[in-house]
Order: sequence, then C-alpha cells, then structure tokens
Amino acid sequence: MKAKNARNPKTEAPHQEPVCNRLLEIRKKQGISQAELAAEVGLTRQAVYAIEGNQYLPSTHIALRLARVLKCRVEDLFSLSGNEEIVEAELIGLTPSLDQPMRVKLNQVGERILARPMAELGDVLNFVMPADGVVLEYMKNRAGRKKQSVRVKLLNSPEAVKKGILIAGCDPALFLAGEHVRKINALAGITNWTMGSANALRALQRGEVHMAGLHLVDVKSGQSNLPYLKRHVRGQEFVGVHFASWVQGLLVRPGNPKHIRGVEDCGRPGLRLVNREVGAGARFLLDTLLQKSGLAGEQITGYDHEVASHIEVARLIRDGMADVGIGVEAAALHFGLGFIPLREEQYDLIMRVDFLKSHPVMSQFLDAVVSQPFRREIEALGGYNVKEIGKILHW
Repeated sequence: MKAKNARNPKTEAPHQEPVCNRLLEIRKKQGISQAELAAEVGLTRQAVYAIEGNQYLPSTHIALRLARVLKCRVEDLFSLSGNEEIVEAELIGLTPSLDQPMRVKLNQVGERILARPMAELGDVLNFVMPADGVVLEYMKNRAGRKKQSVRVKLLNSPEAVKKGILIAGCDPALFLAGEHVRKINALAGITNWTMGSANALRALQRGEVHMAGLHLVDVKSGQSNLPYLKRHVRGQEFVGVHFASWVQGLLVRPGNPKHIRGVEDCGRPGLRLVNREVGAGARFLLDTLLQKSGLAGEQITGYDHEVASHIEVARLIRDGMADVGIGVEAAALHFGLGFIPLREEQYDLIMRVDFLKSHPVMSQFLDAVVSQPFRREIEALGGYNVKEIGKILHW
C-alpha cells in the first residue's frame, strides 16, 4: 500500500524552467507599438501585453507568427533561462580588478569573442547602453595567448552577440547608423568605439573590430585616406566604403570672444587649447598647421590636454574649460559653438573583405547607411555631405 503523500513520477507535473522573454525589448527596438504588433499577428493588444508581461506563454503557432513579424527567430524571443550561459572571451582594453562586477560589450570578430569594459564607452553610453555580459573571473592564459581571457555570464543572446558590428572611429553619426540598422534587424547591434583614425586602423589590423573609420589627409597630395592606406595596409585584403565628407576646423566659444582667426592664434597668451590624442585626424591636422606657422606644441597652453572625441572637444569649449580646439562642424553646431573652417575631409569606413562576405549583418549595415531615411537624418545634423555615401574604395 502506497503512502498518501508519495509522489507518482508518471503523473507529477514536470519542473518548469524559467523562460527568458525578450518580446518587449525586440518590439521596442523596432519601434512597433503593441497595437501594431497585435494587428500583424492577429491578437488583441491585451494579449500582446499579457505575453510581454510573462502572464502566459504563447502557443508555438503564435510564437512563430510573432517571430515572422519581428523578423527574428523564436529562440530570440523566448528561451530557457534556467541554466546560465557562460562564454570565454578575450578582454580588450582596461583590466580593472573584479572587486565589483564588470559589465562588458561582447563582439565576435572572426573566430574570436572579444569583451570590452562598458566604462570605455564613456560616461553617458555606459549608463544608457545595455551590456552583453558580466565578467565572472579572469582565467589563466593558455600557452601562446597574449590577451587576458575571462569568463563572462551572458546578459544578451548568443545570436545578438554574433550579429553585432563593432566600429572603431570618431564620427558620432555612426551611433545613428546603428539605430537605422536595428529597424531592419532587431538583433543587429552596432557599437562605435571612439578612437582616432590611426588607432582605429591598427585595431582593425589586429582583428579587434569589424570596421575602422578613417579621415587622414596626405600632406603632399591633399587626398584623404588612400595615400595612408597604401602605405600602411598594402597587400592586405581590405576594402573601403565612403561614408561622408565633412569640414574640419577650429571650434571656438559662441561669438568668438577671443577673436581667433587661425591656428597661429593658439600660441597667444591666455588661450587654452583642448587637443585630440596622437593618431587622430584632428591631431594630424593641428600638427601640420602648427608646423607651417612655426609654432611648437610646448608654446601652446593645453597642447597636452588630450581627449578622445570631437564631442568631448566641443563639450569642454562650451563649458568654458577651453577656448579652442579642432573638430568637425557637426560638433560645433550641436553645442552652439563658433566654427572656423580649415579644410574638407573624407571619412571612410575600412573593413576586411572576408568580414564583408561572412558577417551576417554587414550587408544590412551597408543597406541602412545608403538608405534615404539615414541620408536625410545625417544631412539634417549639419556639416555632412553624403552624396557619395556607399561608394566602394580600392587601393
């Protein structure tokens, strides 16, 4: 005789694993309202609300229809989360202690999975861009490996990590490009790691990013990028895509109260410069013009005050922390600064040919940047010429 409280394994309901539900996140990324999604799938808005709120799980049929409308897989919308997904990655950039959890962005570049600390995105993006994972521990490096390996607990789906594109460069408009790509593919994350042109190209050559943004003008010919590329990536399998032309010049405080007319004025007493890092296109331009004017860096207050982006140059001038710096016209317009044009430059995106062919989202990225909505938005920012956007460059 069986005890009354004994469990019958044949009739007992199986343990239900928790489900990770990303329907709300993916719907919002695509800019679709609950009512619009409900109409497309054939549900009521209240049903979509209930699914997003984990009040009930949809049937297989409904899940397939949701995935079809949102142009993703069912596994992207709903997945079992009972077991933590942990990946091994190479840590790039800072290697702080793990006294506190370290949030990272993950990107698959070729066969490598790379982790970068979110803190390197800057003060604002660190708080508004979600991380892909949290570092659990440093690992003992395997023989022959130079990079620090880490174990990372995923906060995002492996599919989203695989579809991400990492761009090294200094053009802030690339953040907008990422949003336009997500209208095509909700899982296609674009991360723009801010750094100067020469450093971005070296990161691409090391296999640490998918694309590098470049605006380096040859002093002798006045031609943008191609002479530099011929010298530094000769014989390698790279290709370029023209992104935009812009004007680079001196950013000054509103109304130009210091009456700055050119780079030669940067040596005047009482003027404070904010500079870009070595390898940045703005730094190349400044040093070229200083040499022509006979000025040395040590004669200029603030020459050693380096920041990592056009936006940071403009912000410091707006806040009264500096009087002048070199940057793009779009940054001056955004912060309401005065602008003294110096020269027009071409900004190109450089990538490996094999990434262009093999990356699952690269073609969607290129489709997005040549689309009319993106072109109109970039032009509305001011300071950009996108007539040749998407033009292929070979050298």
